[in-house]
Amino acid sequence: MSITMTGRAAKGPATRGPAADGTAPRRRSRRPSPLHLVLLPLSLVMVAPLLWMVLLSVSTKEETRRFPPGLPHGIEWRNYTGALADAPLAHWLGNSAIVSVSCVAGNLVFCSLAGYAFARIRFLGSRALFVAVLATLMVPFQIVMLPTLIMVRAAGLTDTLGALIVPNLATAFGVFLLRQFFTTVPRELEEAARIDGASRLRILVQVMLPLMRPTLATLAVLTFLQTWNDFLWPLIAVQNPDHMTVQLGLQTFQGAHNTDWPKLMAGTVISQLPVFAMFFVAQRFFVRSVATAGLK
Repeated sequence: MSITMTGRAAKGPATRGPAADGTAPRRRSRRPSPLHLVLLPLSLVMVAPLLWMVLLSVSTKEETRRFPPGLPHGIEWRNYTGALADAPLAHWLGNSAIVSVSCVAGNLVFCSLAGYAFARIRFLGSRALFVAVLATLMVPFQIVMLPTLIMVRAAGLTDTLGALIVPNLATAFGVFLLRQFFTTVPRELEEAARIDGASRLRILVQVMLPLMRPTLATLAVLTFLQTWNDFLWPLIAVQNPDHMTVQLGLQTFQGAHNTDWPKLMAGTVISQLPVFAMFFVAQRFFVRSVATAGLK
């Protein structure tokens, strides 16, 4: 009887009831931290450009040119309809979606394979090769821009969506991020799968990948943000308006002597809606990955 009662007591939550010394359990304080006095102004500084962009998108041309600037007297929803009517913004959004989703899928597949190989498979020169991959992170894109363009032309992908997709199917950062995660997974899980006759690929797909959903979500969000907001590489690789991405197409609202700021800001707001949706959907996995990044 005493053993049963002891077992039941051991299963009960440790936080209920008074402590062993008779004192009540300490509750977490809900008072704001003094650190918030610093974080709140910084958050306002970061949000200010976004709010100003939204205000300009619902203003008139005259209101955007006045000094000092102020709040609009009304809401001009016609700027959004005008941005969609004056330019093929929907088509450019579709191109950006195709390029971004393809790059995300490519990074999840190829970086997973490369990261697992660097973390678990020992071959001649594996460490030196991994260091060489990491070294590419210190090389600015402006240096490799011209060689990449030459290779794209040699592959016959000039002025196509493939020119925007193929060079970004795998990144050194993605390989490094997933490799670091694979090193934190206990080898006993793989050894148990190997005893059952599973191959390397099956272990990766059925054992490792289900454990790394937060890390994969983090890589997907970062890759999507980078690809969706990229401007320099599409500017060089694409000339046909039918193959432009949304960031490249927004420059058509800017002229040599005049810029339609309300429509430009309206188009920018529309172009950022998929980014916000992507982040809010994957925010839970993103925060979990950051919180557990240093845990073994």
